[in-house]
Amino acid sequence: MPTERISMRKLKEIMRLKFEAGLSNRQIAGSINISPSTVSRYFGFITAAGLSWPLPDGLTEAELEAKIFTKSITSKPLAHLTPDLSYIHQELKKKHVTKQLLWDEYVSNNPGKHYSYSQFCMLYREWCSERNVSMRQTHYAGEKLFVDYAGHTIPIHSKDSDVVLQAQIFIAVLGASNYTYAEATMTQEIPNWISSNVRAFEFFGGVPKIVVPDNLKSAITKSCRYEPDINPSYLQMAQHYNVAVIPARTYKPKDKAKVEGGVLIVSRWILARLRNHKFYSLAELNAVIKSLLEDLNNRRFKKLPGSRRSTFLSIDKPALQQLPKDKYQFAEIKKATVHVDYHIEIDRRYYSVPYNLVKKKVEAHITDNTVSIYYKGERVASHAKVHRQGQQSTVVEHMPIKHQKYHDWHPGRFLNWANEIGPATCAVIKDLLQKRMHPEQAYRSCFGVLDLAKKYSKPRLEAACARAVHIGAMSRKSVISILKNGLDQVPLTEPKGSTLTEDHENIRGSQYYT
Repeated sequence: MPTERISMRKLKEIMRLKFEAGLSNRQIAGSINISPSTVSRYFGFITAAGLSWPLPDGLTEAELEAKIFTKSITSKPLAHLTPDLSYIHQELKKKHVTKQLLWDEYVSNNPGKHYSYSQFCMLYREWCSERNVSMRQTHYAGEKLFVDYAGHTIPIHSKDSDVVLQAQIFIAVLGASNYTYAEATMTQEIPNWISSNVRAFEFFGGVPKIVVPDNLKSAITKSCRYEPDINPSYLQMAQHYNVAVIPARTYKPKDKAKVEGGVLIVSRWILARLRNHKFYSLAELNAVIKSLLEDLNNRRFKKLPGSRRSTFLSIDKPALQQLPKDKYQFAEIKKATVHVDYHIEIDRRYYSVPYNLVKKKVEAHITDNTVSIYYKGERVASHAKVHRQGQQSTVVEHMPIKHQKYHDWHPGRFLNWANEIGPATCAVIKDLLQKRMHPEQAYRSCFGVLDLAKKYSKPRLEAACARAVHIGAMSRKSVISILKNGLDQVPLTEPKGSTLTEDHENIRGSQYYT
């Protein structure tokens, strides 16, 4: 039976158009502006009541209504046949269980007299309405886990100072059973957020099909009603546990009513009880939350049979997916662009990738011990994590062939070679090494400068480097230019009026060689 009865005028029109005009249900629906399913359902009532068209003379609308709805849900003869509505409510949360199936079972248990399917549904709707159970969202067993942070925080005091930190309260609620998990963390940042989700799965002993987070930044990088962007680290965790992440839509309170209800329950049952407690560590706070959480889940429902725990064990628990064999290891995911030196920068630490990826965008997956680098979904490099800023990790195979021959060299080796020639040469080599982000980038230039001693001799190279230092143009091109033009043999202190010191538009200053 529809939620609202149609008027007797429309009911009579259905009979007329069906019996007299011979129209289809869809044509009748279009004529009187109701749905075809409603026409079909009411025609079933008419047939069950044994009515035809035209109606008997003198039949009032009240009598017509009584004939069609003779087995009213308020009729006393069937009161003892009322189905167990709380049982129906719990069974509907199970996968593939429908009201039609439950009505069929009810009929088989009550042969002879029983409520019709429409009355059966109406009884259930009224029962739900009396208990403020929303019928707009049906939560099936093992399907959804709602996760969020409570609005309230709990202070953590320091024993040695007046510093007070505010602990965040993470809450996870299973949709069908309302079984609840809660814990305290120091922040809502992505490492804590993901770790809390993982511990929630372990608490439940299984994984739901869908996780529904609110649009907090740790879970959602871009809030959008239709296409929100999920944080890549959170998405990687979801893929590990084979769970879908479907964020609550913005401005749709029904999407997150379950977790908001859980937040309210936890706030009243747990946080309010801790308002006068003073905690000195996160572990101490979580131990108390764990104890109170057990009481909350074992507490009996007021309007439903059982408790969160008993409902969880009978409904949600059997439907959850198994936990994977390996626990998820958190990996922070960052995007980076490969620099011209075939390294990427992560927190001022440098990791090499194959040189053919220069200027390409890659993803770095960062764990406590490793940094794995991916390009278009494929891992292209893996490094032990560098812990000191400015340090680099370079794999020889990532270098171009012409760079690999310099791998056995190091800055000290170049400086020792330069010292054998003279202090000015050493100053030029040291400057070349320091100008580049990575010393390896300067190795070719260093070779180029030091090899000039073979062609021009060590004294001339030292003199050229001295002039390069004097004019502030310490580059390989500058040293070569000085040697080619014989300027290394010209005294550094030029006579007054020398062409090297005259202002002229064609004179190349030191800026030319930088």
